[in-house]
Amino acid sequence: MHKLLVLALSLCVFSLLATPALAARKLVNGIDANFPPFAFIDETGKPSGFDVDAMNWIAKDLGMTVTHVPMAWDGIVTSLLTRKIDIIASGMTINEERKKQVAFTEPYWVIKVVMVVPRNSRLDIWELFTDRKSVGVQQGTPEAKWLKEEIASKGYKTTLRLYNSSPLAVEDLLNGRLDAAAMDDAPAHDAVSRKQVKILGDFGMPEEDFGYAVRKEDTELLAKVNASLKKLMDSPDWQKLIEKYSLKK
Repeated sequence: MHKLLVLALSLCVFSLLATPALAARKLVNGIDANFPPFAFIDETGKPSGFDVDAMNWIAKDLGMTVTHVPMAWDGIVTSLLTRKIDIIASGMTINEERKKQVAFTEPYWVIKVVMVVPRNSRLDIWELFTDRKSVGVQQGTPEAKWLKEEIASKGYKTTLRLYNSSPLAVEDLLNGRLDAAAMDDAPAHDAVSRKQVKILGDFGMPEEDFGYAVRKEDTELLAKVNASLKKLMDSPDWQKLIEKYSLKK
């Protein structure tokens, strides 16, 4: 009798301590739906992209289901911390500022940040910072922070304009409202394949690592996602995803 009571109490304590998502066998993934090829809404209106497919694979491997919810990027960490979502698998840069708030998986992709210009542009990188040019960048991103600080500290003449997504910056670029747009090289290559733009090159910002983010207290979920992510990266399916979304190493 006492043993059964102790067992019941132990199970209750475990259920209280366990990650809610693990207990429910469901995950809610927050995505930036304007960040191709990592996350976007396809022609059928469904979430798609490299990270969406990767999380589908991971969830299946863990015996779970996953729902991908588009949301504003500059508020996505708040959504995670307030338990509106369980994970962020959507091209998120691992940096020290974010590490203070969330826990990251091991890195799964390395990104360079580049400038994109119209295909017929004759500008060079230096002119963007010295000739009163305008540069668009997605708000809430490391590149937005880096450019703002760099322009201020060096006294550059660049006008920095913030957008809700990189594709919106590209549209203004093509409409003549910007001279260049700063973004990660993967979405930049995606833009080049679809729009009349070209990659001008990098501009001095260090390379970034992408990782998936969970709440710091969700240690069990982090360990399981990490293990499954490693399994995916070691499998032939990883290369298939890279080829499917035309990612360049």
